[in-house]
Amino acid sequence: MKRLKKMPKEELEVMGYDDIAYLILEETNKKMKITDLFKDICDTLELGDDIFENHIADFFEILTIDQKFIMLDDGYWDLRIRHSEKVVIEEEEDDFDEVESEEKDAEDEMPIEDSYYDEDDVDDDRSEDDLKDLVVIDEDDENM
Repeated sequence: MKRLKKMPKEELEVMGYDDIAYLILEETNKKMKITDLFKDICDTLELGDDIFENHIADFFEILTIDQKFIMLDDGYWDLRIRHSEKVVIEEEEDDFDEVESEEKDAEDEMPIEDSYYDEDDVDDDRSEDDLKDLVVIDEDDENM
């Protein structure tokens, strides 16, 4: 908190709680509980206990909205840039592989001749008698 202690009080007073919290976490280089962090801010700004008690909820809201901060599993807060997020894609890939293998199994079970089945082809077995009443009209004959 060397840099923070050297700042004039007037400059600190125009800074937001989030900016001061960022400087505190950056300079101490360690994670902190929200109550300890806000207490340091109140002490730095020489604010009383009533401000601490009345504004701790607002400070919590500020930290949750500001993307520069991250709340850790153990209730501590730290700068997001110090932590990398783990992305687990393995589960989704496993599900995809499982569905894909089920589709292949279903395809393997179908006989080859059934895989190209077309309902319209069933009517092709009709006899030629259906066409005996068919009359072909020439265009020249139609215009007469």
